[in-house]
Amino acid sequence: MSHSWRDALTVYRDRRVLIILMLGFASGLPLLLVYGTLSTRLAESNASLTTIGLFSWATTAYAIKWMWSPLTDRLPLPGLTRWLGQRRGWLLASQAVTALTMIGLGASNPETALWQTALWAVALAFASATQDIVIDAYRVESLEHWQLGAGAGAVVLGYRIGMIAAGGGALILADQFGWFTAYAVMAALIALTMIITLLMPEPERPAMPEIHTPARDGATRLGHWFRSAVILPMQDFTQRQHWVMILLFIALYKYGDALLGVMANPFYLSIGFTKTDIGLVSKSYGVVMTIVGGLLGGVVVARLGIMRSLLLCGVLQAASNLVFAIQAMVGPSLPMLMVTISVENLTGGMGTAAFVAYLSSLCNIAYTATQYALVSSFMSFARTYFASIGGWLADQVDWISYFLISTSAAVPGLLLLLWMMKTFPRQTEDVRVSALAEDGD
Repeated sequence: MSHSWRDALTVYRDRRVLIILMLGFASGLPLLLVYGTLSTRLAESNASLTTIGLFSWATTAYAIKWMWSPLTDRLPLPGLTRWLGQRRGWLLASQAVTALTMIGLGASNPETALWQTALWAVALAFASATQDIVIDAYRVESLEHWQLGAGAGAVVLGYRIGMIAAGGGALILADQFGWFTAYAVMAALIALTMIITLLMPEPERPAMPEIHTPARDGATRLGHWFRSAVILPMQDFTQRQHWVMILLFIALYKYGDALLGVMANPFYLSIGFTKTDIGLVSKSYGVVMTIVGGLLGGVVVARLGIMRSLLLCGVLQAASNLVFAIQAMVGPSLPMLMVTISVENLTGGMGTAAFVAYLSSLCNIAYTATQYALVSSFMSFARTYFASIGGWLADQVDWISYFLISTSAAVPGLLLLLWMMKTFPRQTEDVRVSALAEDGD
């Protein structure tokens, strides 16, 4: 379903999209507190570089969150689920634990008890990752199909604002008032988002099948629960027509973008830009352009629909790699760098919004949390795996050739998208509920 450009622009005024914006802020706030901002604190405490590097393992929870995502779909929380519903109950609980672990991390002292700091960091990562699972599921379930792009743009905007608060904001607070105050203020911000959770509506979901198994037969009951929570969501996805091709498309759509991203900073340095140039243009101005691109991508999805938006944004995203080839020919020109970053981050943000909308549209709303966690984790894994050859490739060719190759790397995904649009044009146009959701056996 497509809408006029005017309707598409007003999609961001919808209450549900504004809620997603605020939830995106809550999602982006904890990440840097687990690693980026925490690294600064560890450095101040005279921790070794090896120790600081090992703390990156605390973020593992974000990569493996699919492992416990079925719990948020199917396991009721005593008291909270009956009071608030499955989504809001889990969200309130994860936010409360996130805020408490922030305070615990802020109160720990890495100079005298490094292991306590590590434990609090891991606990915060798991609480935050759980919050992310529920927010993603809530976003998919609460928005209309044509609003999924706007939801992706809104969550990107909120997420970036949260990262700015936890990055620069927390560092400024720590410099003025100390680390505990900095982390306590971040916990207070999470507490404010709990008010949103209490006030927002619970999304409608299909009724979950009851498990009619005698309570005394614990093993059988557990087996039935595992089947309904874990096996059925995967079975539902793999029974869709061309599901292997869908996974292949998920892996390939941002391949060119991944090759570009992994080598961007080494490229800037090698042609003569300073770290200050990179920080001001790429990491500051570039964030703004990414946000603008994400919001614009949401408008495009609302106007053109998901599949055509994927094609348009994918072509623009691939073409942006060519601007880097021009930058390589021009050299360390700041005006040209502004153009390069503008084009790359704007089109990258548009492509991300369309792609997140597509991933959201794949989810059966009976298993939203589980399926979205799976497809998004597969996307992240594929992106990391494919991008890993970027360094080797850059060693073999000059920069102009590298960016031409990275542009061509986007072509297989775009060709597969054209095939998908022709072969099953309506398959991803509606979030569907399959018969598997009603299977209570």
